Amino acid sequence: MADERLTFKAMCAAFDVTPRTLRYYEYIELLKPDREGRTRFYGARERARMKLILRGRKFGFPLEDIRQWLMMYENEGTSAQMKTWIDMANGQLKELAEQRRQLDEAMQELQDLRDSVAQEISPP
Repeated sequence: MADERLTFKAMCAAFDVTPRTLRYYEYIELLKPDREGRTRFYGARERARMKLILRGRKFGFPLEDIRQWLMMYENEGTSAQMKTWIDMANGQLKELAEQRRQLDEAMQELQDLRDSVAQEISPP
């Protein structure tokens, strides 16, 4: 598969994304497929970028941050990209920890309220 090029439809299927998503990633310059006429082909580079994009989205990174990070490889090289990745990951870990704290707090409040209401309507 290293030398294989995927068509637009095959790329959507391979990564379980909609055509709209794939076109949007191209529009914001996350992906740059080869073109032959109106047909798009995605090689190994684009497939690797897509894996990184989807992983970044899974971790909650904004698309613009992902785009800038991917561009860094081309402009500054692997070392700068990896150092930036560590900083980005540290920031995102803090953000996710805060979201977890807020979610735990909301869940506890909901549990307490539910228990209170259940106790009020329970027969003595």
